[in-house]
Amino acid sequence: MSSGTASSTDRTLNLAVIPGDGIGPEVVAQGLKVLEAVLPQDVKLETHEYDLGARRWHATGETLPDAELERLKEHDAILLGAIGDPGVPSGILERGLLLKLRFAFDHFVNLRPSRLFPNTDSPLAGRPDIDFVVVREGTEGPYVGNGGSIRTGTPQEVANEVSVNTAFGVERVVRDAYERARARTAKKLTLVHKNNVLVHAGHLWKNTFDRVGQEYPEVSTDYLHVDAATIFLVTDPARFDVIVTDNLFGDIITDLAAAVSGGIGLAASGNINPDREFPSMFEPVHGSAPDIAGSGKADPTATVLSVALLLRHLGFEAEAARIDEAVTADLAERAGTTRSTQETGDALAARVAG
Repeated sequence: MSSGTASSTDRTLNLAVIPGDGIGPEVVAQGLKVLEAVLPQDVKLETHEYDLGARRWHATGETLPDAELERLKEHDAILLGAIGDPGVPSGILERGLLLKLRFAFDHFVNLRPSRLFPNTDSPLAGRPDIDFVVVREGTEGPYVGNGGSIRTGTPQEVANEVSVNTAFGVERVVRDAYERARARTAKKLTLVHKNNVLVHAGHLWKNTFDRVGQEYPEVSTDYLHVDAATIFLVTDPARFDVIVTDNLFGDIITDLAAAVSGGIGLAASGNINPDREFPSMFEPVHGSAPDIAGSGKADPTATVLSVALLLRHLGFEAEAARIDEAVTADLAERAGTTRSTQETGDALAARVAG
């Protein structure tokens, strides 16, 4: 299988695994356990592990060598644990590894579902109905590194961070969001931006959103300034079905979305190349949590849900649904019990294999 969908004639899933730092290796091990349990018997899982992250940087000063980037291209998908270490200067791993991968593999859709699972605490009163997905643009905006500073380190320092938005880049992620909205029951798409202040980028997004929407008459649409969206994510999250937004706003509101729907310990994500020219990468939203690394306390559920996103992207819809159902049933029965990372992985693997 190449970087596309599953086929009946080619039944090998060639997976790149980046365990990463902190709790990353622990949760990835459980994600792989569930993946092996849920795959059809005639599908062979082949994994290749890559030592990328803080440990590699501390040892060699490297983040993502070009040779390894080329090797990663040969896989069907990438499963990432977590990247980060307080001993690495801020921005080194983010730009040198994560953003380099997103840009090189054209991961222009960052997909983050939010759902309030059974028996899961939310800081919101009354257990509101939360079941939406954020489609965040992944290759443009302020994260492209277009900017700089002059008179750096002096009282006269001037810093610029330029947000890059192209008609091509905006349209393709908006179109992807419309397709996802059309496939859902509610068929509603909300654009989140700030076009009353960010008039140039904002109007490009809104005009594109309106124009493409004419091709999807069955999808109802809405627009919210990002500050209003944060209010409604707290006061009325049920109003959302699919949200499409730019890179920076998406980064912020998806963390808020995770917080109101049970925390980032249950939040999955996919960095997706919908054109399937390159492998997509799937990872839990949480960080490396070095304070609990090795203690067996990390909840692997977000990684397992990321595996479900991976399978759905590769065409294993039934297997992805089984993982979603297993997580739902498992959370419904936890009832406040404390389990180790491995015990949770074992329980989920047993459910999907049953």
